[in-house]
Amino acid sequence: MILRGGGEQFIDEAERSLHDAIMVVRRARKYHSVVAGGGAIEMEVSRHLREYALTVENKQQLLIIAFAKALEVIPRQLADNAGFDSTDLLNRLRKEHASGHRWYGVDINNETVCDTMETFVWEPTLVKINSFTAATEAACLILSVDETIKNEASEKPQAGPLPGPPRGGRGRGRGRGRF
Repeated sequence: MILRGGGEQFIDEAERSLHDAIMVVRRARKYHSVVAGGGAIEMEVSRHLREYALTVENKQQLLIIAFAKALEVIPRQLADNAGFDSTDLLNRLRKEHASGHRWYGVDINNETVCDTMETFVWEPTLVKINSFTAATEAACLILSVDETIKNEASEKPQAGPLPGPPRGGRGRGRGRGRF
């Protein structure tokens, strides 16, 4: 395959895109398992998480709902990138998934939603599992607090004031003092 373009950066990007596409096809052929694309899986998992969140009574409910909402970014971005009204399409997707149509995703050819499994918009299951795993790990990493950063100088008994310009000591910090 020969790639031609106006600049080296364009050629590099085309090469990366082509490589990614070839690897997706390779994985699909190797593992023989696909799921519906077009944001269908993200919407279905989001629906299940929202239903599960209703059974949780503490602060974890908010985290579950936030994660469910974050999953809907994929179909929203697909609609936005195609130049469609993403709010309208997302509402249609929610309605279809609530009705039990779990394979419904964004149809960029007709500016609507459709059963993406029937229209051959597929993604390899392994790729989807990896993306869900990476997203979950990233969210957990952001939420976790592994260690506290401490200022050792402030823990000493006679640390004194912080270095900097001398303070006037007048008033309670409400504007300029009287001269």
